[in-house]
Amino acid sequence: MKKLSIIFVIALGLCTAAAAQNTSIYTSTSTKACKTIESSAKEAGFYRGRCPGVGGYRLELLEGDLRQTLNVITPAKKKSELNFWQYNGSFSSIGEKVEWRLSKGVPVALIARFNVSNPEDSAKTTSFLVVSKIGRKESCVVEIIDPVAKQNEKARVSADGAASKPCLALPN
Repeated sequence: MKKLSIIFVIALGLCTAAAAQNTSIYTSTSTKACKTIESSAKEAGFYRGRCPGVGGYRLELLEGDLRQTLNVITPAKKKSELNFWQYNGSFSSIGEKVEWRLSKGVPVALIARFNVSNPEDSAKTTSFLVVSKIGRKESCVVEIIDPVAKQNEKARVSADGAASKPCLALPN
């Protein structure tokens, strides 16, 4: 009977730990899924679109001079600029889906694929994962994960601890 009680306690603990873990929801950042706010085909072009999010948050996809970035819009309509394009000045694009990390149904982090062209050969790209903490007062980039083995898993671990991380400083 004592062994059965111990097994029950361990199983209950594992279930509680699993329930406390963050979960993921994916939304699209493709221009088909986003509502165009403004765009222009002149010169290198410009695009600004409002994309779906979760928990009352939305994303704003921006493109200019063949570079893309995201802004986070809170439920109270406060905008936080993530400035992906300032971390790498090469031509770039955001992946067509982003991963929202949620704690008890509330967004706490965002993981976005950031594809950057090689300045020497624009046909070659490097695919980073950008981890941003999400909050009602502040959203910002906290880490950029290089393309390595288990890149997605590393990004999720980073995202799950994002709330306690400082914002990355923008390069000069």
